[in-house]
Amino acid sequence: MLRLKRVYDSPAQEDGYRVLVDRLWPRGISKDRAALDLWCKEAAPSPELRVWFGHDPAKFGEFGRRYRAELKHNPAIAQLHELIREHKTITLLYGARDAAINHAAVLCDYLREAA
Repeated sequence: MLRLKRVYDSPAQEDGYRVLVDRLWPRGISKDRAALDLWCKEAAPSPELRVWFGHDPAKFGEFGRRYRAELKHNPAIAQLHELIREHKTITLLYGARDAAINHAAVLCDYLREAA
């Protein structure tokens, strides 16, 4: 099972293996509070794409297309697929405020489609 959750939300047992997929460490949260099993910053969008997107909802469709193109050639995806095979539940953690318009949602869909 693959899940999504804001890193600012409290950890829960049902989260399973917790993976932060942001390139930058989320503001205002300690490593203890984040309760990560892995920080896979390599799975995040390139810095250029992240800056271009700027969490602008009007750009989300194009952002998703560009990010998926990056993911096709990203070696971190193989690592995430291996984790999915190893663990019953994986929770992808992100720092964005919008639960639907963020890179982790695109990444989660990409991983589900490839599974």
